[in-house]
Amino acid sequence: MLVGCQQTPVQAGSAALAALGALVLYLAKPSGYGRHSVRGIPAAARLPARAAWFLQELPSFAVPAGLLVRQPRALLGQPSTVLLGLFCTHYFPRTFVYSLITRGRPFPVAFFIRAFVFCMGNGILQSYYLIYCAEYPADWYTDLRFGLGVFLFILGMGINIHSDYILRQLRKPGDVVYRIPQGGLFTYVSGANFLGEIIEWIGFALATWSLPALAFAFFSLCFLGLRAFHHHRFYLKMFEDYPKSRKALIPFIF
Repeated sequence: MLVGCQQTPVQAGSAALAALGALVLYLAKPSGYGRHSVRGIPAAARLPARAAWFLQELPSFAVPAGLLVRQPRALLGQPSTVLLGLFCTHYFPRTFVYSLITRGRPFPVAFFIRAFVFCMGNGILQSYYLIYCAEYPADWYTDLRFGLGVFLFILGMGINIHSDYILRQLRKPGDVVYRIPQGGLFTYVSGANFLGEIIEWIGFALATWSLPALAFAFFSLCFLGLRAFHHHRFYLKMFEDYPKSRKALIPFIF
């Protein structure tokens, strides 16, 4: 059965995503996992970090990948399928690589459920729009928005992966001691990994020129930007010798 584009759920989903980002920013509370974990949660209410990351990120890869394999195959197909492939490019390593190498703390089940529902909903929203609703001109691959957007996406992904690598090297297996990250964009900001991912999704929004991607970029800016702010405060409080010139998220500015 053919599935046509329904604009109402696309608009509603995009509005909900943007509203969720605004709510996160309004509440301004640190996320209750990792270094900001809520104390007193019993071990039975937590999941191993690797299992939690794999399961919660999986829908963001599985949903678009499932739709892509059903599309006509071509080396350089329709812009919508290429762009959805770009979305998968982010979530493949997040699902199948990062979940195996992370050294994070046990993950509260409540936060895992929220993350799983979010990834499922966003994966469906982005995939549905690009496959069933998006319409691009034949020359979209040469459009400035596409070229600049893909460049920012790749740049941000590189920053994100490199920053995650730096953070992993700070700890040995079983080590729970926090240390000051050095090198890369950590020279300038406390949330280099978050900045990289924000740049990714801004690039994706530009390349797709779509409301769902714009809403997701806004949510990412709110959620990850706030997380970078709380990380920055954490470092300043924990380390007396923390670099005073280092900002939270945007070099030299914030």
